[in-house]
Amino acid sequence: MSQVYISYDFKVSPLQPATEILIAELGYAGFESFVETEEGVTAYIQKEEWSPNILEEINILDSDEFKIEFTFSEIEQINWNSEWEKNFDPIEVDGKCTVRAPFHPNKNFEYEIVIEPKMSFGTGHHETTFMMLQFILENNFEEKSVLDMGCGTAVLAILAEMRGASNLDAIDIDEWCFENSLENIQRNDCKNISVYLGDASLLDGKKYDVVIANINRNILLNDMEAYRKCLAKDGELYLSGFYKEDLPIITEACNNLGFTFVENKEKNKWVAAKFKI
Repeated sequence: MSQVYISYDFKVSPLQPATEILIAELGYAGFESFVETEEGVTAYIQKEEWSPNILEEINILDSDEFKIEFTFSEIEQINWNSEWEKNFDPIEVDGKCTVRAPFHPNKNFEYEIVIEPKMSFGTGHHETTFMMLQFILENNFEEKSVLDMGCGTAVLAILAEMRGASNLDAIDIDEWCFENSLENIQRNDCKNISVYLGDASLLDGKKYDVVIANINRNILLNDMEAYRKCLAKDGELYLSGFYKEDLPIITEACNNLGFTFVENKEKNKWVAAKFKI
């Protein structure tokens, strides 16, 4: 029996940052897959999870800053591979790393990551994921223990293992991301990554040389102390998922916990930053 979905087609103006905010809020409301379009985003939710008032808690729809229109309809089971084949192009990071889907040809990069993205965040197309991949390429991960917090597709943990990390944990609160991470880890023949379903409460008693967290500003600020407690001496913290104007807030929170700012990257107003203990 095929699963029935409800599809919402959102037209968003201006596109950013409204589309990113909309996707985040829809994810919390139970939508499980998103395909960004030239005009906005198409979002999907299983009919059994849907209700006529599903959008009541989507605050951005009431914002005066953006114009968001939508239509919705009932559809049969989605062929996600077909959807991603139409919308997901391979990416290349600094001539060293490529992130591609199984249906893309091998380009013989030094690091080649094959991702079946489904609905999970983390294909490398988003600016924050791209910058975090850059940080992993630029820094030493040899024989280090690594936490990938809010792992999405586990693409960051996968590259960290390829760069020599010896013991890695990948954690996400979303069950779809958890399952997708397991699939991608197996697909890339990773041996040292353990995947967990949950939040920062899983970090009690853990220790890592490196913590990677690509989530969003509010969750980063809320969980910062947990990251600090689980970092070993001389540990490194890589954060992304926030805008340039949020960097002072993030930096202040890190400084208050004993971190030292090292550097940051910026891409289309998104920021990734490196801190050290």
